[in-house]
Amino acid sequence: MTPPISPPRALPSLLGLKPEEVAELMSSLGEPAFRAKQIIEWTYAKRAPTIEAMSSLSKPLRQSLTERYVTRCMTIAKVTGSEDTTRKFLLKLNDGRYVETVLIPANPALYGGDSDRRTLCVSSQVGCAYDCKFCASGLAGFTRNLTAAEIVEQIVQVEAYAGERVDNLVFMGMGEPLANYSNLTKAIEILNAEWGIGIGARHMTVSTSGLAPQIRKLADFPMQIRLAISLHGASDEVRSRIMPVNQKHNLAELFDALQYWRSKRKQHITLEYILIKDVNDMIAQAHLLAKRARSIHAKVNLIPYNTVDGLAWERPSEAQQDAFHAVLTAAGVTATLRREKGHDIAAACGQLRLKQETAEGIIESPIPEKRITIGAGAAA
Repeated sequence: MTPPISPPRALPSLLGLKPEEVAELMSSLGEPAFRAKQIIEWTYAKRAPTIEAMSSLSKPLRQSLTERYVTRCMTIAKVTGSEDTTRKFLLKLNDGRYVETVLIPANPALYGGDSDRRTLCVSSQVGCAYDCKFCASGLAGFTRNLTAAEIVEQIVQVEAYAGERVDNLVFMGMGEPLANYSNLTKAIEILNAEWGIGIGARHMTVSTSGLAPQIRKLADFPMQIRLAISLHGASDEVRSRIMPVNQKHNLAELFDALQYWRSKRKQHITLEYILIKDVNDMIAQAHLLAKRARSIHAKVNLIPYNTVDGLAWERPSEAQQDAFHAVLTAAGVTATLRREKGHDIAAACGQLRLKQETAEGIIESPIPEKRITIGAGAAA
């Protein structure tokens, strides 16, 4: 019997290369060193949509690059808008899988952001293996890590479509960022660099379910990025019910890693806490959460549970939400109660889901063509 023929491997993207890597490529092709600078400029500052569009390169070099690389590794399959102008983007990868990213325009409550800051919620994996019980992302299981280029291109695609610059990133879309550490940190370097996308390190937040060893490793990463922890339970008993990762890295280990982070960083840690009716919204949990937050001088971001198809949990009443929040503030903890943006388009926390992969054909119409000019690492 003839074995099945594997599909051709997708070419890597230039969006995942740093200047030294392009310089090495040019050297291997016998090209002068200045070509590397040209390619970096075309890729990041000018956002060339194709290698053929890099007009200052010789035709033979463009042909050689085309045989080895692409400039884009995903396409926008669908954009869903909400009443509050939040936009969710469904992105199709070159291997046919899908991820989602969410654009949140003005959101001053999120991590102390400015009122005019445009935040993008970025995915780091196709699916997720950590099975947090409130979240839709893991319902389809884990498929693979995103490459650094696929992480970077989410910003490029959204800026091109929206016609405006993204200036705040939160790595809390699909997947566990710290389970894809090498690709995540390479993407962050590209996103931060002046020759790259040019987003300030303090305008990037990595959110983790609590991978304590990787938190320590990230604390030694030489960029002043911010950290958010998906806590969701102030005792091991409650947190383990919601977050299976707690059985491997319990609260004692997690908070020990967070103390190490504090020893290396000046920025406040944010503790994310989704309020779930009769699961973790008890006042006793609020008092314990306040104690834990004070121990590391953390801020707390309270998020009422978002309805997820297939999950039976409910959000607490607004009165219970307010009572929980009041305990924290009375204890001197900086706490925000975020009644979120994007809930109506399944774009809020816990809502990202690979519906397209299980129901091909949900796309109602193609994305309308939008032409804008990109320059200096931003939408013009």
